[in-house]
Amino acid sequence: MDPSAEIRAADAPAPKGAYSHAIRAGDLVFVSGQGPIDPETGEVREGSIEQQTELTLRNVEAIARAAGGSLADVVKVSAYLASLDEFAGYNAAYERMFAATPRPARTTVGAALIGIRVEIDAVLYLPAS
Repeated sequence: MDPSAEIRAADAPAPKGAYSHAIRAGDLVFVSGQGPIDPETGEVREGSIEQQTELTLRNVEAIARAAGGSLADVVKVSAYLASLDEFAGYNAAYERMFAATPRPARTTVGAALIGIRVEIDAVLYLPAS
């Protein structure tokens, strides 16, 4: 496996900008910010903050799989919420998706998102073997 390479996931939404799904840098995989985008249609999937968070993390999970890992390999998450008033719903979905402990380190901040309620990026630790 190339210790530094672009990662593309066939079952994640195609990037809509000048970025990669993820980049491997040695033992770390940096997943670009993902949103509640339907991987089949490329459209935003409307719904509650819980539904949008789950779909967003499913997209992160698809990219993690393409890198040879899973959500269990995530060591750091940065999450951006359009409204911090929705933190409780976001956190409930996040807890379901990251049920095993220890959970990843995490930062959650409010952000001016366009057309979505949540965006999440992640860092995975995947030792090259």
